[in-house]
Amino acid sequence: MHFPIDTVRAAFPALAFTDDGRPRHYFDAPAGSQVAGRVIDAMRDAMLHACANDGGAFRTSHAAGAIVDASLAGAAAFYHCAPDEIVFGLNTTSLFFQFAGLLSRDWRAGDNILLTRMDHDANVSPWLQAAEAKGVAVRWLEWDRDSFEFRYETLGELVDGRTRLVAVGQASNFLGTLNDVARVCAAARAVGAVSVVDAVQSAPHLAIDVAAIGCDLLSASAYKFFGPHAAVLFVSRALQARMPVQKVRPSANVMPTRLAPGTPSFEAQAGCLAAFEHYAWLGEVAGGAAADAPLRTRIVAGCEAIVAYETDLMRQFLAGLATVKGVTLHGIGNANRLEARVPTFTFTLAGHDSSAVAAALAARNIFAWDGYYYAWEPAGVLGLRDGPGAVRVGLSHYNSAEEVDALVAALAEIAGA
Repeated sequence: MHFPIDTVRAAFPALAFTDDGRPRHYFDAPAGSQVAGRVIDAMRDAMLHACANDGGAFRTSHAAGAIVDASLAGAAAFYHCAPDEIVFGLNTTSLFFQFAGLLSRDWRAGDNILLTRMDHDANVSPWLQAAEAKGVAVRWLEWDRDSFEFRYETLGELVDGRTRLVAVGQASNFLGTLNDVARVCAAARAVGAVSVVDAVQSAPHLAIDVAAIGCDLLSASAYKFFGPHAAVLFVSRALQARMPVQKVRPSANVMPTRLAPGTPSFEAQAGCLAAFEHYAWLGEVAGGAAADAPLRTRIVAGCEAIVAYETDLMRQFLAGLATVKGVTLHGIGNANRLEARVPTFTFTLAGHDSSAVAAALAARNIFAWDGYYYAWEPAGVLGLRDGPGAVRVGLSHYNSAEEVDALVAALAEIAGA
């Protein structure tokens, strides 16, 4: 189907803002996407009509409880799991730190864990600190500097009977590589290790299917997929059976309260549900899904429409970037391999400090980041951790082809200055 970009852009109120008559070009989505209007409305409605704790006999408490039930069901459709496998939290980093303490209780000296040189530090430091506290060895899955993909053939050497946890990101926030996390999780499962997937950078771009991935734990932050500052965590029933509870004594020993201590943000849960519904709406207007189809069906159709549209944007951007003088792309640049990446592009311009490039873009009302974006390990591999770092732009399904042209033209102008 034709992707109705004007209709899609109208769903995001912030895209209509101008500054001194100039439109804003948002290419900062890997750090935080713009928010769909339905999310803003849902959060406002929750704070007006469900401003109470759940579990009471009165109307606003019933409304809060309905938000909890609906958001758990929505998250289950989003991840392709059961509602009792969902936990909401502040963000993925906080959730991983919380669960690192729970998962590492039985680790012993002589055990090991496997991390990667490609991940955001949210999926590295929590496990590193837990390993240090328990005297556990840390092993590393490396990536190839030419293909920008993991050296999967080394998994057999890295994972063994003493491996307790394997953590991997589905998509790199630095390189843009889309990883074969199912293969990594299968290696963990073969030896009884817990598998953890960071889906923060993949969730905005493709359908997440924890059943197909085969992981024990997976998290994505909603503010990266058009929603509020919150995170959605999948915890498999199999892993739940192995974990101690983390709750106050009066709370029921059922999900999600057994692993989510304290009163949740009902308005954030309402916003997350609206974000899931945004994907479903895309499935209807751009993916050919029927309005009465199951939520999961409409979400998947929406994600398929996103993939197709963003692939065109990636091809356009890469073709334009190739004309920019002195550019070095740190990631997959082959237009025939676009299925192996998400539309997050990190690059440097010869003779130009990356912070100066980002500032020059900002002066043109083009929003992009510079630095290394908490991607401590991949930035270290590339020698970009210290110093000026690199420029990063992220394409999203709300970006237009005209905006991509404006970005490329600005980069060419900056590079030639």
